[in-house]
Amino acid sequence: MDLDWLKGLIELVEDSGVDGLDIELVGSDTGDPTRVRIRKSPRMAAAAAVPAAAVGGVELAQAPVAAPAPPPAETAPASGLFEVLSPMVGTFYRAPAVGADPFVSVGDRVEAGQTLCILEAMKLMNELQSEVAGVVREVAVENAEPVEYGAVLFRIEAD
Repeated sequence: MDLDWLKGLIELVEDSGVDGLDIELVGSDTGDPTRVRIRKSPRMAAAAAVPAAAVGGVELAQAPVAAPAPPPAETAPASGLFEVLSPMVGTFYRAPAVGADPFVSVGDRVEAGQTLCILEAMKLMNELQSEVAGVVREVAVENAEPVEYGAVLFRIEAD
């Protein structure tokens, strides 16, 4: 495996809004598939590249990754409402399943730690929780819409 190529993948993940990358290479020198998994999260600041079990358990070199920037916190704009910002690039879902009631709607009272929505990134469902208690005054994104890092998702009138 080309370590420069691997370092380039790590830098790509580090500089993007994604939390990880999985690649399976078929037809390597041994003919066995090799699996590369690169992850970043606030709790884990290193990326790991591990070959598939069929390769014989040989571990590839691990390259350090700088700790990712903390996700944007809820902020108080001039209107006095807290803006809940997207901590990642992904798809916004208001409900836990198709046809289910949304986690929150305009006018609902929320508590700190309550789930507001799900953000899907790379087939991973990430629950976004409120940092403040208050009343939801705006849902700024439509269900199943893609969102960018830092996009306003909700505005909450905090207690």
